[in-house]
Amino acid sequence: MERPQPTIRPYRPADREAVYDICVRTAEAGGDATGLYKNERVLPDNFAGPYLELEPGLAFVLDDGRGTAVGYVLGTSDTARFVAELRERWLPRVGHLYPPPAGEPADGDELMAMLLHNPERMILPELADYPAHLHIDLLPEFQGRGFGRLLIERLLAALHRAGAERVHLGMVSANTGARAFYDRTGFHVLPVPDPGVLTYLGRSTAP
Repeated sequence: MERPQPTIRPYRPADREAVYDICVRTAEAGGDATGLYKNERVLPDNFAGPYLELEPGLAFVLDDGRGTAVGYVLGTSDTARFVAELRERWLPRVGHLYPPPAGEPADGDELMAMLLHNPERMILPELADYPAHLHIDLLPEFQGRGFGRLLIERLLAALHRAGAERVHLGMVSANTGARAFYDRTGFHVLPVPDPGVLTYLGRSTAP
């Protein structure tokens, strides 16, 4: 019997828990964050859920050939609009699950809660010419096989059709494997003063 081949397809609501699982398993600078947070869902509720809810037409998954998502790419064509909708529509749904810290975050959970309650952090003047942004994650066994590039190409085409000429992303600088991947897929560094632990990259959405 022929082995099922992974394919890229649009996100479906039934993929939600698989997407959340992938997010957790790739959240520690590309490695597994399982067990590192008191409530691990704070990660996908920050970095996956809002996109699935607010921009489902710009969400694509890598299907393992058996119907299970094993990777994804998510994005928005307009970061400023996305931030406004996140505050209006997403935070009321999940914000109460992760109260923001009163002062400096004491641990990873509080840091993620602080990020969730401050979506405006995504709007940086240096990125104004790159209004779209994206997140991409694949389970380790599906990395290094060309699927990441195909996911990026699928989203870039969708963003281009949506009228976004350029896209950016923020990656943890310590994730050298991800940086090599983005370099190969046409991204370049975008200078942002005091970016903290992140490096910002961007490229055109044109093929």
